[in-house]
Amino acid sequence: MAEPTRRGRGSEATRELIVETALRLFRERGYEATTMRAIAAEAGVSVGNAYYYFSSKEALIQAYYDRAQREHEAACRALLDRERGFEARLSGVLREWVRVSEPYHEFAVKFFKHAAEPSNPLSPFSAESTPARESSIAIYREVVEGSADRMDPELRAELPELLWLMSMGVVLYWVHDTSPGCARTYRMIELTVPLVGRLVGLSHLPGLRGITRDFLAAVHELRA
Repeated sequence: MAEPTRRGRGSEATRELIVETALRLFRERGYEATTMRAIAAEAGVSVGNAYYYFSSKEALIQAYYDRAQREHEAACRALLDRERGFEARLSGVLREWVRVSEPYHEFAVKFFKHAAEPSNPLSPFSAESTPARESSIAIYREVVEGSADRMDPELRAELPELLWLMSMGVVLYWVHDTSPGCARTYRMIELTVPLVGRLVGLSHLPGLRGITRDFLAAVHELRA
């Protein structure tokens, strides 16, 4: 019974080796200039073996998305388990994303032009990116559902996806951030989260519920 386990571990190690090699070559040579053949050669596997695990370079990027998402989820777990304030939860999740993404910053800068193309399967809004996108939205659902702060019930239901869209703005800012340690991205989070927190906190007040409904109606129309 041990043999399948050894093969499984070997397969996973080979898969991770191919991903790591691909990310390094993407950083060094650029995404367009890196071929699957080059990735296989650098990883020390056959081209056929590389295609066995990943059907294309796009599949390798999706694997990177999935791995980065798992790292972010793990990094947020302790914070989400102990903290009940909405602003603290949101700020912590965004800050943890910047922290765990730091090793990929150079790669992201070179790669962003591909992910920014609306029709590119590597776009975070594409059908191909659905698993990583839904996993990310799930983290923001935890941010909202685990919060003890009062907020409009309809807004609470929509908020996870809206916070994910906010996180995409943070990603865009981070990609272009050249400050040491991405200090300006952390500062952006520090400045914007309290504003979001105030708006969310006011949403349940009778005088502002109408504005909240109008805002959500606009979101629904634009989404459609």
